[in-house]
Amino acid sequence: MVRSMRGAVVVVCGWGNVQMASADTSPSQCKEERNLLVNACRPVIYGCSPSTDCCQRVRVSHVECVCPYVTPKTASIIGVIGVDNVVKKIEGCGRTVPRKFKCGSITTP
Repeated sequence: MVRSMRGAVVVVCGWGNVQMASADTSPSQCKEERNLLVNACRPVIYGCSPSTDCCQRVRVSHVECVCPYVTPKTASIIGVIGVDNVVKKIEGCGRTVPRKFKCGSITTP
């Protein structure tokens, strides 16, 4: 699970203009959303810039579907990559990153 969540952790921890899940977003829809985000953004954890597909997933994914999976264990991955680096990558997608945004066990600077 940690390996599969790395991509999501990287892109979600710096989310701006947060997309909120509606009441009709089911657990299975959230799971699919997380999987799409992780698969699209996996190269980011290896230092690549976000792809067009990754940026699109960041823009449409619901924070409630992803942030509960940002545990202390997955957050430690961000510590290695660096939250500031993640924020720069997210901003490269055209997103504004709010200061002190909390997503699971991560809070942006």
